[in-house]
Amino acid sequence: MKDVAKEAGVSLGTVSNVFNGQSVGETYRVRVEEAAKRLGYRVNGSARALKTNQTNSVALLIPSIRHPFFAALTDEITACLMKRGYRNNLMITNFDSEAEKKSIELVVQHKIDGIIGLTYDPDLVIDEDIPFVTIDRHFSSRVPCVSSDNFGGGQTAAEKLIEFGCRSLLFFRIGSDIYGEVNKRESGFESICRSRNVKYDSVILSDTESEAPFYEYLKDHIRDGVPEYDGIFCNSDHLAVHVVNFLRKEGIRVPEDVQIIGYDGIEDFYTGAVSCSTIVQPVHEMAQAAVDIVLNPDQASKPALVSLPVKYMPGGTTKDI
Repeated sequence: MKDVAKEAGVSLGTVSNVFNGQSVGETYRVRVEEAAKRLGYRVNGSARALKTNQTNSVALLIPSIRHPFFAALTDEITACLMKRGYRNNLMITNFDSEAEKKSIELVVQHKIDGIIGLTYDPDLVIDEDIPFVTIDRHFSSRVPCVSSDNFGGGQTAAEKLIEFGCRSLLFFRIGSDIYGEVNKRESGFESICRSRNVKYDSVILSDTESEAPFYEYLKDHIRDGVPEYDGIFCNSDHLAVHVVNFLRKEGIRVPEDVQIIGYDGIEDFYTGAVSCSTIVQPVHEMAQAAVDIVLNPDQASKPALVSLPVKYMPGGTTKDI
């Protein structure tokens, strides 16, 4: 750094400010960067971490990246961290509480600066000195949670199905037994059905189960080729697409006979179109909020819950007017 300062004709403090992303005059920043380039200087991240006690890295605990929503969230969080000069230490836990514990041990060992986690262990122990933000699941009163407006999303799904002519509704959910923000999708859906006096039923499965019980339930509620339900809200696009495919194999037309709305807003990899009519989660905004909170040095100002607005998007499985 002394060599760079001499080459650029600036103080050692100015060089330090440039390399650490601090505010300096544009002229000084350019001089320092050009001098560093001429000298072939590279910041030693390991040495800087030892001196500053910061690694400029954040751990992301995610159950899987095979699920389209988890993959999209991982992508957005990684991009948001990179813009802030941070690395994403991705830890895939495969819905395993023991894997989550081991991930936390690695965070402590490597002095990672914070954690963004979608966790499945309510008893997970995390040092209070480590900034921690959860996605969708409440961990404790001191840990901020970032989510979409799940209650409002459930309401919107019911409202749209009713608007499009459905009079007998069904809610399908498969997920964790641990209560979290995603449970509010069912609550919002039911609140609209009750207020509009619309018949509805719900079928809830644990994420340790297969989707087969959903299909058996649907088979049991088809009479002479006519389904009992004309509108279905699924708690994920992934589930919605499977239900659509099952109904079509049974000779039930979608959306002519049954209209279906999912949740997430997952886009097709090739076309960019949504895979079904859906409630779109603001994945970029959720990632940005999580990164902003975990990197905020003022721990006392962190919100308990950030709930971001969702929107409906047609995707061919509803009779949109």
